Amino acid sequence: MSAFEPTKLDRPRATRDWSAANAGTAKSVAAALRRADLGDRLRSLALAAPLLLLLALSFGIPIVLLLSRAVYDPTIADALPQTSQALVGWNGTGLPDDAAFLALAADLRSNQAKGTAYELAKSLNARLPGARSQVLKTMRQLEAADRPPLEVMKAVPFWSAPGTWPVIESGTHSVTSFYLLSALDLRWNSDGGIERVPPEQAIFLQVFMRTFLVAAAVTLATLILGFPLAYLIASVPKGLAAILIVAVLLPFWTSILVRTAAWTVLLQKFGLVNDLLLWLGVANDRLDLMYSRIGLIIAMTHIQLPFTLLPIYSVMRTIQPSQMKAAYSLGAKPFTAFRRVYLPQVFPGVMAGCLLTFILCLGYYITPALIGGASDQLISNFIASYVNVELNWEMAAALSFILLVFTLALFGIFARILGLDRLKLV
Repeated sequence: MSAFEPTKLDRPRATRDWSAANAGTAKSVAAALRRADLGDRLRSLALAAPLLLLLALSFGIPIVLLLSRAVYDPTIADALPQTSQALVGWNGTGLPDDAAFLALAADLRSNQAKGTAYELAKSLNARLPGARSQVLKTMRQLEAADRPPLEVMKAVPFWSAPGTWPVIESGTHSVTSFYLLSALDLRWNSDGGIERVPPEQAIFLQVFMRTFLVAAAVTLATLILGFPLAYLIASVPKGLAAILIVAVLLPFWTSILVRTAAWTVLLQKFGLVNDLLLWLGVANDRLDLMYSRIGLIIAMTHIQLPFTLLPIYSVMRTIQPSQMKAAYSLGAKPFTAFRRVYLPQVFPGVMAGCLLTFILCLGYYITPALIGGASDQLISNFIASYVNVELNWEMAAALSFILLVFTLALFGIFARILGLDRLKLV
């Protein structure tokens, strides 16, 4: 026995020392691994930081600022400070006292002097149709100053109408639900509850429904056309499959505006599509395909076909043909083998392609604007009109917010049913 070898009495202590040393070594190794992992993550984050910063500055922050205008509109509150103070004790029923009329006259004069009269008139007109002309007319009468301000205000019937002052009072609050409710064809009533707007003013729910129906029709059409084509590409030899893939991707080499303009030529009453239908005997007379729902769906289906086809094809090419042969050898009929062996494996690609096409169709603008008729305009056309024509950014933000909520809800349903890890886009 060596002089340094532990005796039997020393072995328990040696075992404890050995265990403690191993535990300390394990902790140090784990700490080193965590530091190495943290370093890798920091280096990855540093590499992606420029892209993340660009996305935040060019996409994230502008989107948030735009959507915030759906609930934040300080135009009326900033333009009518004295009126806001005069309406503090008003209960919202009937007409306010003369002090509110005088405060409103003073605010109108102030806005006329500061050059903000048009902004105030436009903002009031968005909440109360017809208010713009009444505001500008009252300002001109106040500026003439040939009568007392209270008499001028009382002489204009618009300011004594039952619905005028509740709208002004609601506008004195910078944070408002007016635009979001309007985007859903709702409004606050005099009892403080929410009610539907009159049928002649209800337009947005119908437009949302139309947008979703067109998107669903285009998605179904691309699936019917894309699934067999994807199966063909996945089944043929690689050389021929490459040629077919190039043919599918060929439209991507031109802009969507050019493709839509091409369809405006093809769908004319004396265009190639009508000539083909007459030659095939499908139609007895030339059809009005331009500015119609059918023409719109045809053009959008052509544009969206690759977005549905490619995810399906990416899944189909991973399925081994031997699986179907094995199913046949075990006695399964072709349809049974397709339904129980092939289709479940393709399903994630089908769902991903349909989801991608459906969401893209919700935001279509150019094609409905050029090919669709007046009754075929989608929600994106209304958003563009509010931004470019009406200059009503608050209403455009509200419609965008509702569309975003619907889209995220749809994506959440897909993710809940299928699972995000099974969505295969490419």
